[in-house]
Amino acid sequence: MKILYFHQHFVTPYGAGAIRSYAMARELLAQGHQVTMVCGSMQGGDTGLSGPFVGGIRRGLVDGIDVIELGLAYSNNDGLFKRSATFLKFSLRSVVLAFNEHYDVLFATTTPLTAGIPGILARWLRGRPFVFEVRDLWPELPRAMGVIRNPIVLALMGGLEWLSYRSAHRLVGLSPGIVDGIAHRGVARNRIALVPNGCDLDIFDVSVEPWRPEGIASADLMAVFAGTHGVANGLGAVLDAAAVLKSRGRADIKILLIGQGKLKPALQERAIREELNNVVFHDSVSKTRLAGLMASTDIGLQVLENVPAFYYGTSPNKFFDYIAAGVPVLNNYPGWLASMIEARECGFAVPPADPAAFADALESAAQDKESLKAMGDRARALAEEEFSRARLSKSWVEWVVGAVGSSSKSVN
Repeated sequence: MKILYFHQHFVTPYGAGAIRSYAMARELLAQGHQVTMVCGSMQGGDTGLSGPFVGGIRRGLVDGIDVIELGLAYSNNDGLFKRSATFLKFSLRSVVLAFNEHYDVLFATTTPLTAGIPGILARWLRGRPFVFEVRDLWPELPRAMGVIRNPIVLALMGGLEWLSYRSAHRLVGLSPGIVDGIAHRGVARNRIALVPNGCDLDIFDVSVEPWRPEGIASADLMAVFAGTHGVANGLGAVLDAAAVLKSRGRADIKILLIGQGKLKPALQERAIREELNNVVFHDSVSKTRLAGLMASTDIGLQVLENVPAFYYGTSPNKFFDYIAAGVPVLNNYPGWLASMIEARECGFAVPPADPAAFADALESAAQDKESLKAMGDRARALAEEEFSRARLSKSWVEWVVGAVGSSSKSVN
């Protein structure tokens, strides 16, 4: 069976970013299917292709995956208008491929929400099975954050969301809240599968050379945030906690912010202005390089803005990387991850907008390294028992290829 897979932000382990789509494509190949991956070019990412673009496109095999990369550069640093234009260009060029490629199932994953457009048209105009994966609820999240306020734009996005859900023969949600959000739009639950982000246990099992960036001593407690420095991530809370730690004289606790994003320059400027020498910034690294960093990390930071829509409606990659590496997690917002951390005793769950509690947790971690190690062991056990990528990808493949049979049935 051939799967035409659309993911605008597809990356391989050779670059920085989430590799869920790479792992799922590889599992499809392992089960004897063919995969054509359609993607754009993301800052810091690596699609595995290096040849020149011809007519705005380049194509080649990457670890058995037929990758079609469109010459559409994307960066989190881009403004809203530029990003929206890139999303629309990608979806329009994807529609052309959806009508010209040969395939048995069309699979599309967000973000952005416009990723579903080729699937909608392929379903209704070509009669092809369409599976839609939802990584974030749109327009609920941008509305809740106040990023998009224009009522016309929100209405259009809501209409696209409804049409994408109703057009798909099957859907995949990455968190319990996402599944509930899809069902709330009138989709029967038997058409929705929960397949959360997974843990790449094989990558973090490999013996690697532990490393720390300059400015962080081996004796320091190193707390790491590895991800986008954007509006949604709420990294101001981390600097707030760093300021508290500085006032307490805890120079032995260092916070490493690793990654890129629109707000990184402002965060760096604030750290300089407030002389937060306990905060270190570093560029993004590949997944394999991240494994070496995690081998030297004491605690991982799972941080988001205090927006209720995030509590159950996200499935952050970084959380799963932390626990795969056996690193305890400090989480600063309520929801399904906070509840899991508390239930499995694999880290700290602190209230949002409480820098003192955030700092208290880091001090507690620094003062009891033995307990911290036990938390890390329990984090790794959670990864193995509940979120093994190898196990989750098998159920994902079964769900996706099964859309061929379900496509003959009516969509309610």
